[in-house]
This record gives sequence, C-alpha cells and structure tokens, in this order.
Amino acid sequence: MNVIDSIVTQAAGIAAVRRDIHAHPELCFEEVRTADVVAGKLTEWGIPIHRGLGKTGVVGIVHGRDGGACGRAIGLRADMDALPMQEFNTFEHASKHHGKMHACGHDGHTAMLLAAAQHFAKHRNFDGTVYLIFQPAEEGGGGARVMIEDGLFEKFPMQAVYGMHNWPGMPAGTMAASAGPVMASTSEFKITVRGKGGHAAMPHMGVDPVPIACQMVQAFQTIISRNKKPVDAGVISVTMIHTGEATNVVPDSCELQGTVRTFSFEVLDLIEKRMRQVAEHTCAAHDAVCDFEFVRNYPPTINTPAEAQFARKVMASIVGEDKALDQEPSMGAEDFAYMLQAKPGAYLFIANGDGSHREMGHGGGPCTLHNPSYDFNDDLIPLGGTFWVRLAEEWLAAQAKAA
Repeated sequence: MNVIDSIVTQAAGIAAVRRDIHAHPELCFEEVRTADVVAGKLTEWGIPIHRGLGKTGVVGIVHGRDGGACGRAIGLRADMDALPMQEFNTFEHASKHHGKMHACGHDGHTAMLLAAAQHFAKHRNFDGTVYLIFQPAEEGGGGARVMIEDGLFEKFPMQAVYGMHNWPGMPAGTMAASAGPVMASTSEFKITVRGKGGHAAMPHMGVDPVPIACQMVQAFQTIISRNKKPVDAGVISVTMIHTGEATNVVPDSCELQGTVRTFSFEVLDLIEKRMRQVAEHTCAAHDAVCDFEFVRNYPPTINTPAEAQFARKVMASIVGEDKALDQEPSMGAEDFAYMLQAKPGAYLFIANGDGSHREMGHGGGPCTLHNPSYDFNDDLIPLGGTFWVRLAEEWLAAQAKAA
C-alpha cells in the first residue's frame, strides 16, 4: 500500500482529533465546536479559511506552487455532523452528549481530510487550488444544498468535486469507485385515511380506515413489482402506522408514513404518481377519503464517468488493482448529490472493515452505519489522507496536460 510517509507519521495526532470530535458530537447546523476544531487546525497549519457557508461550514483554501494563478481547482468534501441517537459504546472517546452520536463516521471523514490538509500545508506539489470543504448537516439537513445556496461554487470556483464515505463490511484496505448512481434519492410520504369511526362491534355502521390502509400497504408493493421496469431499482417502505385509541372503537382515521428510494427521477415520478392513484382509488372504493403528502428530499447521487474512472485509477495506484473495487450502489441517501448536480465529480467508498478495530467497551451490536455500537476505524486515516492528496495532485496535473 503506497501511503504517504508524512501522513503516517502524523496519523496518531489526527486520530486524537477524530476521537475528540467523536466524544463531542453535534447535530446538523449545530457543529460550532467541530467547526472551531477544524478551523483551528487549518489556521495552525497556515491554511486560509472561510467560515459561515451553510451556517457552520468551513472551507480551507490551499493554493499550489503557482499560487492558484492557473485557475484550475478541485474540491474535496467531508461532512461534520452527528446523529440524534444514543451511543452504546463505553470506551474513553464515547459520546459525552446524551442522545447524540457519531454513528456514521463523519468524525472520521473530517479527520481524513484534515490529514490531507496537514500534508498540503507543507507539500504543495501541484499548480492550481485545492478547496477543503468541511460541510455541516448531511444527516437530513441538506447542508450541501445550503452551502451551494450560500455561494460555495461562486466564491470558490472549481471544475470538479469529490466526496468519500467509510463503508463497513468492505475488507479493510480496499476502496471503491464507479460511474453512475451510487446512492439513492430519498423521499417521505404521509397518507391519512379518513373514514367514519364507531363501535368495534358494529363496523357496518362506519367506515373502518384500518383495513383500507392495510390494502394500501400491500398494493404499494405492486408498483415495485408490476409498474416499473424490473431492471430499475426502487423501494417503498411503510415504516409507521398510527391509529386507534381503544380496542372497542373503530377509529376515524389511520395514518401511514414511510420512505421511497430510487436511483432516477423517472422512477421516482412513476412511484409518486402511482402511490397517489392507489391511495385515492382504494379510499374511494370503500367510501373513504385520504390526504396524500409526498416530500422529495435528497436526489440520487450520480457519479460522472470521467471523474469516477479517474478516482478509481488513483485508488489502484495506492492500494493495488485488486483492492480498487467496483462500487455497489446503496439505497441509502447522501446530500453530496446536490454538489454532483452542480459539478462533475464522484462519491467514493473507503472500507471501514468488519468492526474488529473497536476497542473493549463497544456495545453488543455490529459496527454498521447508524448502529449505536459503531466506531470509525482510525487505521483509515493514512489511507484516506493519502488518497485525497494523490487525487488532487494527479487531477490538477491531468487538467494542466489537457489544457
């Protein structure tokens, strides 16, 4: 594995920063302390910063040998926010804030980009500019979108942007990149079936919304199996059903909530249209009515081919061809999608291993994302930092050659 010696040497210090951030998790748009830590380190290393995009975002500006005069620039993004969940781990760097936890590894993403930043501060082996984007509010807040709305790409013009996420279950030491969709869109729905309540012993006197809602749950799955093309990915999950207050009362209403995931807007359009039709017509068949709400959140994360292929080549030069893997698309969602709608780029995976890196005191659960026993694998810091450095250096060199 061809990692940079200076990053390996400094890895323990960066890991200490990562564990400090892990112990002090902050939720979306509340990453004040985390942003202070990031800004403090960048300033300590002599890297100019800009703060305030997306409320708590930090952007580090690293000019190369030419002072950035050539105008070529690349963006490297790491997210900083934690999740609103209780940590089960009891090791020393476990969360000190009840109900808040770095269960997705954003502390590690921040650390890997800081490792690259520390190297860039001393070794600017490129012409052009590298923008280090430390983003808030990925976990449902759409921080990427807010940073863009606040002028990220106008204030810091760049020709490409890259992001990277740790991936539990992949063998440690491997990385992955692929063109096309790698993360799904995410949408939420809420359907309220309105019937006519009454006595449970005399259901014929009312309109029971519960069996109507149950029919909907089953019918929604025929959209997946019979309305869209079999080769197109799509998921409809009803995750909440709320109704009733007493065992002998037919309720007036029943509420369904859940999520829809797709890799394309065409499939998303189809699912939303058919869900509305199924809901309204099922209610009409039983003399009920419904309120149908469908909210589109993050769009699909779609890697542009040239940028994904370039990242894969850089990965192979570091970990070897056999460990630079095809990226298996996930139905999880990621707000880096907004950046890829605005700029060419790619969202990449770096293996977090099987969880054996965790110290004594981890909880009983697996080391998977959004699990209360999760912890980032600090062994990734030299590899992730090296990748960011080599990607930026080689991408800027390739752009200069193509100019």
